[in-house]
Amino acid sequence: MNRLYIVPTPIGNLEDITLRSLKILEESDLILAEDTRKTGYLLKHYKITTRLKSHHKFNEHSTVQHIIPRLKAGEKIALVTDAGTPSISDPGYLLIRTCLENDIEVECLPGPTAFIPALVNSGLPDNKFCFEGFLPVKKGRQKRLKELTNENRTIIFYESPHRLINTLKQFADYFGHDRKASVSRELTKIHEETIRGNLSELIKYFTNNTVKGEIVIVLGQKS
Repeated sequence: MNRLYIVPTPIGNLEDITLRSLKILEESDLILAEDTRKTGYLLKHYKITTRLKSHHKFNEHSTVQHIIPRLKAGEKIALVTDAGTPSISDPGYLLIRTCLENDIEVECLPGPTAFIPALVNSGLPDNKFCFEGFLPVKKGRQKRLKELTNENRTIIFYESPHRLINTLKQFADYFGHDRKASVSRELTKIHEETIRGNLSELIKYFTNNTVKGEIVIVLGQKS
C-alpha cells in the first residue's frame, strides 16, 4: 500500500524516539528532512543509513511534485522535521494534504512534541486548552491578541528567545499583569527550565536572565 509515514523526532534528548519510529526510518527508501544535517546526526546516532532529501518551507512546493510519483510507484517514504511532530508549526501539511488528494495513505506515528510537556509542567489547568503556535510577527499580531482576550481556555504559544520579553509584555497589556503563566525552554535537554508565575513576575525574571533555546509559553485560563 502506498503510504507516507509522519515520524516525530526528539525535541532534545535523543533517547525519546520510539522503537517503532526507528524501525520506520531504517526501513524507508527515503527520508524527507527539514534540515538534513540535524536529521543526519540523529540517524548516525542510531546507525541508520537511509538516504535523506531536503524538505522545508522554502522548497516544499517543488519537493511535493517529485515525491507523489515516487509514493505512487510504491516507495516507502518518511517525513521528519528538526524536532517534534511534522506539520505542528513545522513543514508537513502541504505534503500530507497532497498525498490524501492522490489517494496515498498517510500514517502519523505518536511521539515527541514540545507543547504537551510544557503544558503539564506548567501546573496550569490542562483539562481544556488551545494551541496557538507562533503568533504573527507583525501583520495580524495585534488583531489575534485582541481576539484571544475572549478565550477562556489555557493557551499555548511557541516563541523565539529574542522575542520572549516583548511577547510577555504584550501579553501583560492584553491579558493583565496578574495572569498566571509559565515559560518552558530547552525541554528534555540538560538546561531544561520552567519558570512559573504571573506575567509581571515572568517579565522581571527574563529581563534579568539570558534566554536561549526553544520557548513554550503557557498562558493560564481567565479567572
